[in-house]
Amino acid sequence: MHIGVNVPNFAPGTNPDVLRQWAQTVEGLGFDLLMVSDHIAVTPDVAEQYPAPFYEPFTTLSWLAGVTHRVRLGTTVLIVPYRHPLLTARMAANLHRLSGGRLVLGVGVGWARQEFEALGVPFRRRGALTDEYLRAMRDAWRNTDDYDTAAIPIWVGGNSDAGMRRAILLGDAWHPLQVTPGWLAEAAGRLKATADELDRPAPALMPRIKLRQTREAVIAPDRLAGVGTIDQIIADIDQIRLLGAEAVVLDPFNGDLAEIRQPERAWQTLAAVAAYHKSQEDR
Repeated sequence: MHIGVNVPNFAPGTNPDVLRQWAQTVEGLGFDLLMVSDHIAVTPDVAEQYPAPFYEPFTTLSWLAGVTHRVRLGTTVLIVPYRHPLLTARMAANLHRLSGGRLVLGVGVGWARQEFEALGVPFRRRGALTDEYLRAMRDAWRNTDDYDTAAIPIWVGGNSDAGMRRAILLGDAWHPLQVTPGWLAEAAGRLKATADELDRPAPALMPRIKLRQTREAVIAPDRLAGVGTIDQIIADIDQIRLLGAEAVVLDPFNGDLAEIRQPERAWQTLAAVAAYHKSQEDR
């Protein structure tokens, strides 16, 4: 199973030097994937969780492609309705080609109503627009003479039944975010059953979980996967592997903006996870 990291690309303290350090740390520790988030207009509802500055994902990943060599690059998740599908298709294809085929396009429908209004995109149509735009992007990529790239893997985010169905019908993987271990185990079975009902192959399972190490074990029934002692974190990753997931993405941002300025604690936890993962591969 591949392991990726969601690198914070927002908030005071984020700058080109910090982003470079993040990228080199993620690649240097041997992780397989580096992903960033997406917002365009930092409206009040966005700023409450992800304050400015916000580094736009295509621009940021294009730059990070030049300071890395091996690690795959992705979005978790790109808000599909925010951009014309042919623009997204072009930028994604160019980034995929220029990076040596390293792009993974995680996509979602979005949630920030004020940001939709600022961009002039109808909030209530975001699901339908996402479906329409994903189809248009796939159609565009079929013209390989123009887009000069193979099809780009699409991971469809969204924990709802609609998100799961969208992943089955339009994606290569289902990418649920911030889940409890129990919920994910149940959802993995539901993914296969829903795919069977739709007479489609089940997409790969590629969840994104939290990464927050604590000194004491977290025993709350609603504990999110990836939260707890290092033993709990590793056990969560192992459980996800046993569910048949092909990848898991670790998200070290836990809402504390001070951590953006001091990423060393997250790097220490990532180093422990990387060491365990390497030991498993060496068996």
